[in-house]
Amino acid sequence: MKTIKIDYIPRYTYDDYVKWEGRWELIEGIPHAMTPLPIIEHQEVSKNILLQFSELLKECIKCKALLPVDWKIDNDTVLQPDNSVVCEEVKGKYLTKAPVMIFEVISPSTAFKDKNVKYKIYESQRVKYYIIVDIDAKVAEVFELDKESYKKLKDAQRDVITFDLGYCSIDFDFEKIWKI
Repeated sequence: MKTIKIDYIPRYTYDDYVKWEGRWELIEGIPHAMTPLPIIEHQEVSKNILLQFSELLKECIKCKALLPVDWKIDNDTVLQPDNSVVCEEVKGKYLTKAPVMIFEVISPSTAFKDKNVKYKIYESQRVKYYIIVDIDAKVAEVFELDKESYKKLKDAQRDVITFDLGYCSIDFDFEKIWKI
């Protein structure tokens, strides 16, 4: 069987993306379905992350936590991180600047993309902290941007880690995210 020439693979833009039904991400013009919907345990962990952020950030006037929202990096790439923290005013329907922190809760269908493709994109976009949460292993890989690349800080399970978000500092308790 011959290989399909890359020129023949359709490429899409943000204008195409906004017309699609269902949940999608667009990475360098290539659509990625966000289906099936996350399992209940995934949603519970994501909810626990948000609840903790809501409490930790209530005194910070600049930073806020978000559930999946479009982050339009450019006309060919739109991502929806599971949980993110932004520390600047957000205007419009989507993010246009990199969040300071992103959590991705992986599943078997998203693990490769989250650990490789999104890792590289977040690194190149200078997301300060990237946390990959594995609900099966109950471990969160915590990465911090060090100059141009990520450095692993810790495999967190029951750890409390202090994050400097620029406008505020928080002590995030990873043990709390596993409580379902």
